[in-house]
Amino acid sequence: MTTQMHLAAQYLAAAGKSFLDKKEDDSHTNLGFCTTEGNMSTHPLNSDGDTLSLSYQRFTLDWNSNNSKKSLRLDGTTHTEIVKWITQTAIEAGIKKPFEYDLHYELPYTPITDDFTFKLHNVNRLRELTNFRILAQLTLEAFLENQQLQSDIRTWPHHFDTGAFVSLEDKTGLAFGLGLAIPDTMVNDYYFYISGYKGHDGVDTSDFNSLTAGKWYNDGFKGAVLPVTGIDEITASTFFEEALANYIN
Repeated sequence: MTTQMHLAAQYLAAAGKSFLDKKEDDSHTNLGFCTTEGNMSTHPLNSDGDTLSLSYQRFTLDWNSNNSKKSLRLDGTTHTEIVKWITQTAIEAGIKKPFEYDLHYELPYTPITDDFTFKLHNVNRLRELTNFRILAQLTLEAFLENQQLQSDIRTWPHHFDTGAFVSLEDKTGLAFGLGLAIPDTMVNDYYFYISGYKGHDGVDTSDFNSLTAGKWYNDGFKGAVLPVTGIDEITASTFFEEALANYIN
C-alpha cells in the first residue's frame, strides 16, 4: 500500500506543478497532512482556495471547494481515468492552466502507464499507514512547539517523507532535517529520522550518547533513526529530544 499511496500522491504533486507558480525549492508541489481528515492535500490551487487531496481513510482523490467536495474512488481506477477527472474538475473550478502529469523526478517504481490501475490491496495496512502519518504529524508539531522551533511540516512527493527543517538561531550554525521516512535500503520499515548539518555537511555522530530508543548512523547518512512500528508519541518525542540534546550539548 505504500507504493499505491506514493503513486497516488503524484497526482497532487502534478496539480501543484501544473496550476501554481514554480518555486525553486519545489515547495509548490509539497503536501500537508490533516490528522482529523486523514488526508494529504495540496496548497490552494486557485483564488477560491480549492485543494486536491488524497484520503488515506477512503482511498480516494478529493477536490475540495469551500462548500462542496468531488471524490474519485481510486480502487479499480486507471491512470487515464484519473487524469481525465482532474482535468475536468479543474476546468469546472475555473482553473485556466492545463493539468499535466509530468513529473520531473524518477520514482523507485516501474513508470506508470495509461492503463495502470490502482488497487486497494490491504485495508488494514492502509489504516496502519494512516496512523503512522498521524503519529508523525502530532509528534513533530509537539516537538517543534516544545523546543520553540519554527518549520512547516510537509510531505515531499519525491521521497514521500513527512519532514521539517529548522535552523538554530545561535552561534552553532546548526540546522536539522527531521521527520518520517518510508522504508528504504537503510531501514525496512517506516522510520523517524533526525540529521544535523553545518552548511552542507552532516554532523559527525560517532561520539554521541546512545539513545533510549533508536540508533545513530554515521556512514553515509549521519543522524539518528527509529523504526516506527509499535512506537507511541511519547517514545517518538523522547527520540527527537534526546537526539537534539546530543547535537547542542
